[in-house]
Amino acid sequence: MPATALPSSGDQPERAPGGSAGAGSPGMPGAAKTCDARGMAEIHRMFKAGFGEGRTLIEGVAEGDTVHAEVVADHLAMLSTGLHAHHEGEDTMLWDPLEQRAPSCAVHVERMKAQHARMLVHLEELDAALPAWRASATATDAAGVVSALDGINAALAAHLPDEEANIVPVMETVITQKEVDALSEHGRKATPKGRMFLQLGAILAAQPDGGAEWQREHLPPPVRLLWRWVGKPKYEANRAELVGDRRS
Repeated sequence: MPATALPSSGDQPERAPGGSAGAGSPGMPGAAKTCDARGMAEIHRMFKAGFGEGRTLIEGVAEGDTVHAEVVADHLAMLSTGLHAHHEGEDTMLWDPLEQRAPSCAVHVERMKAQHARMLVHLEELDAALPAWRASATATDAAGVVSALDGINAALAAHLPDEEANIVPVMETVITQKEVDALSEHGRKATPKGRMFLQLGAILAAQPDGGAEWQREHLPPPVRLLWRWVGKPKYEANRAELVGDRRS
């Protein structure tokens, strides 16, 4: 939980005389927290797990099985759309405020921008390769998808821990809760139609405890019930289709 009460508006966090936020300099130990940015690591876990199993999912599709390929392609497209939106939100809503309020973070921000640019190349390769494989389910067309996934996973391995170590701590001293919530909403709005429960299930499954704490913190009781009775069965059925277990 944040060490201090969160700001009640979306205004820039109040600064003590001399330009520092709270008791310490932005991003440094002792600085008062202005938001809870744990959600960054939570969503990162979904991308790491989802793209990380991508090669296995592709290899599990039998040659010519376009029904199975369609399910896996839809899943990978959902992940790609989510990561595109996640990075777009940071590019348009996060980097400028960070540089303005914590100038010493600029060097990290520039590195994040470069990492996003490299990631975009691989995401666009995936987006371009999926339609042909979706339609054919052949090993020839799968090669382009797997190559793109390898690039995405290598880029994620470099980017995610770097962002969590060098960006999130600064965010939590200079970014408001309203701004963090806006970033989250930007990502939610990008969820493809009809895949809300599938994405929610992927987020929950990627958490260390299977998402129990995440549900308590982020979902009100009525939504938790909806997930249990409607969403979870849909997610589990989709998982069975993804891994090729389509037995009734």
